[in-house]
Amino acid sequence: MSKSDILHELPKLALEERREIFERICELEESDLLQGGEPWAEEKALLDRELEDYTRAPGPGSPWHEVEARIRRQTGA
Repeated sequence: MSKSDILHELPKLALEERREIFERICELEESDLLQGGEPWAEEKALLDRELEDYTRAPGPGSPWHEVEARIRRQTGA
């Protein structure tokens, strides 16, 4: 099945089926990032803005190395 076919069929799926597909895509994206993949340009820009905000006012946030360590412990990566 081609990407075009998949995109064409998505609207025909029930809400729960689309959510299941969305969750699976998110899992794949997370796995790719944890294995050294790069975020998209838009994601990187968002992360850079958030880092700027955190640098100005650390408050309730956590540094990335702490967040990454927690994620790796939780996923066994």
